[in-house]
Amino acid sequence: MATAAAPKPPAVRASALPAIDATGGTRFGHVSIALLRLATGFIFLWAFLDKTFGLGYSTPSERAWINGGSPTNGFLSHLEAGPFKGFFNAIAGNWLTDALFMLGMLGVGVAVMLGAGLWIAAWSGTVIMLMMWVAEWPFARFTETGDPTGSTNPLVDYHIIYALALLVCAAYGAGKYFGIGGWWGSLSIVARNPWLK
Repeated sequence: MATAAAPKPPAVRASALPAIDATGGTRFGHVSIALLRLATGFIFLWAFLDKTFGLGYSTPSERAWINGGSPTNGFLSHLEAGPFKGFFNAIAGNWLTDALFMLGMLGVGVAVMLGAGLWIAAWSGTVIMLMMWVAEWPFARFTETGDPTGSTNPLVDYHIIYALALLVCAAYGAGKYFGIGGWWGSLSIVARNPWLK
C-alpha cells in the first residue's frame, strides 16, 4: 500500500528575501544602523548646542554657557542619592568639569554623526554615559530625605542604552553608511592605526 507523499513547503520567492551584499548585511540593516548612528550622535550634539546657546529645551537662554551659565551645575548640584553624591556635588559648576563635559559632548556628537573616529567617540561617550549613570545612581529608589528618586530600573536606563548604541555603531562600522567612515578608513594613518576608525 502506497503512502501519501509529504506536502512540499511553499516556495519562497527570491524577491521576498532581503538582498545580502558583499559585507554580509542587508540594505535595511545598513540603513538601520546608519539611522541609529545619526540619532545617537544627534543626542550628544544637541545637548552641546542646547547647553551652549540656551535653545530653551533643557537650558533657558539666561543659563546658556555663552551667557555665563554652567552646563554641569544644574545636573550635578541637584543629585540627592548615591554613594558618590558628595563628589559630584563638589565638582558641579567647576570650569574644568564644564569644559571637559562640553568638549566630550561636542566631540562625540560630531564624530558619531560624521561616522569618523567611531571607536574613540564610542568609548568616550560610554565613559560620559557611565559617569552620568553613576551620578544618578539608579539603584536608589529614595533620596536621603525619603522622596522618590524617579528611578524606573536599577540597572538599565537611557545612559546604558546610549552607551550600547555607540559601541554597536563602532563595532559594525556604521560610519560607512551615510557617513564619511569609508573615506576616513582609507586614510593611511587610519589604515595603520585601526583604533582611529
